[in-house]
Amino acid sequence: MDVVKKIREKAKKDLRTIVLPEGEDVRVIEAIKIIESEGIAKLIILKKDDLAAAKIKEYSDLFFSMRQHKGISQQEAFETISNPLFYAAMMVRQGEADGFVAGALNTTADVARAAFYCLGLDERFAVISSAFIMSIPNCQYGERGVFLFADCSVVPNPSPRQLANIAVCTSELARKLLDITPRVAMLSYSTKDSASGRLVDKIKEATALAKKIAPDLIIDGEIQVDAAIVPEVAMIKDPDGEIGGSANILIFPNLESGNISYKLVQRITNCRAMGPILQGLNFPCSDLSRGCSVDDVVDCVAVTAIRAQKTYGQKTN
Repeated sequence: MDVVKKIREKAKKDLRTIVLPEGEDVRVIEAIKIIESEGIAKLIILKKDDLAAAKIKEYSDLFFSMRQHKGISQQEAFETISNPLFYAAMMVRQGEADGFVAGALNTTADVARAAFYCLGLDERFAVISSAFIMSIPNCQYGERGVFLFADCSVVPNPSPRQLANIAVCTSELARKLLDITPRVAMLSYSTKDSASGRLVDKIKEATALAKKIAPDLIIDGEIQVDAAIVPEVAMIKDPDGEIGGSANILIFPNLESGNISYKLVQRITNCRAMGPILQGLNFPCSDLSRGCSVDDVVDCVAVTAIRAQKTYGQKTN
């Protein structure tokens, strides 16, 4: 599956407006040329010195009303919105753009904070998380070499309920972006009681909760990664499992395992890793690694644009 081509072509079919609040970064500048020349999205480019004073005032007043219960002052709200990252997020909240992409200059924590404070959580999931689209060349596993990995950059030690919601949320993302049938593996060091203990019980509980939330979801757990993606191993370790070694979504038990795994696969296999795509919010946005390439920026804009083409969350101004 040429997932990059598919995503870029899909974005072109219904152009959305995406904000890039790191307009001074050289990779972003180069990505803008590609996005505009290929017609992938409409863009709003922000730099700190270019922010409109009237809009800063408007957004900071709204931000203050949203966050004053947390003890924020009017001056702190003004200073926060004077940051292009938060300014961009408020543009999306106010319907002046469809999504934002950042992270070339800002940390994941900063991007997630702006998204959480300004966009709000989708009440269906109540947790912000991330997913990567992993396109692995010459790979027979997953969806012809394509997987979604989650969570790899946000929640350090998710609870069973958070893991369940991450699984369901990532499944929705797979359908919307790639038009595939999600087959979800809830990963563990154990497959169906081959080991026992608190960590195994956590994955069992998360799997059961996910099935309650989304009864039609094809999901299996607790399961080791070889049994999740290799049919021959699945026949031995999990012969009665739902996914039969054909998982295309891998849900990791914690941030350590998820982050290590995506980086390891990316570097060893020359995989195209798109993300982290932030999910569980009322509006679409994507993070970038500070080590991102120009193509990473282009792809994240395309992904965010596609998500904005769909009915997305509970948009409440």
